[in-house]
Amino acid sequence: MPPIPPRSLRRRSFLTAAVPWLVLAMALLPQAAQAHVEGGQASGLAAGLLHPLSGPDHMVAMVAVGLWGAVLGPPAIWVLPVAFPLVMAFGGLLGLLGVPVPAVEVGIAVSGVVMGLMVLLEQRPPLWLAATIVAVFAVFHGHAHGTELPAGGNALLYSLGFVVATGLLHLLGILLGELRRWPGGRRLVQAAGAGVALTGLMFLVRAVA
Repeated sequence: MPPIPPRSLRRRSFLTAAVPWLVLAMALLPQAAQAHVEGGQASGLAAGLLHPLSGPDHMVAMVAVGLWGAVLGPPAIWVLPVAFPLVMAFGGLLGLLGVPVPAVEVGIAVSGVVMGLMVLLEQRPPLWLAATIVAVFAVFHGHAHGTELPAGGNALLYSLGFVVATGLLHLLGILLGELRRWPGGRRLVQAAGAGVALTGLMFLVRAVA
């Protein structure tokens, strides 16, 4: 009977296999959704799936939620990626109803700066504070999604679409964050945090210009 590899080795093997497949799924998702849009089927769902993937400001912040959760470890590694989509759905409802939220673009950009810095500096606040930070920023992201419902699109399917896409981005962040367990992985995760923060800063300058 062959020896069972150590748990850490099995986890690394899983991550090595999972990350490329998830990246491939994220790359193919917009094309699949676009095909539905062109075919006139489930346009709301397709548009919702595409929306978080169409803007780097959304993408990096959502990946950063998973990264930060991985840095914090259990239970935050699951609490943050669950809290964000739930509150984001509420923000999306506000956007769909036309309820104004001030400085949405600034809030989205600041979310990238703050969460990127949290990953870069490996900040570990109490769970309630981390969840609150994530939830506040989720309102801005959700509102932006909600206000851009395509004309004639199904609001429920559209909301489902952007929640699913957001969850996949969180999962990608978690998997990337788990690279911290590898030799040199901690620096890679910190570099990813720096990249998120710089991207957020770029959009912040653009938003206030």
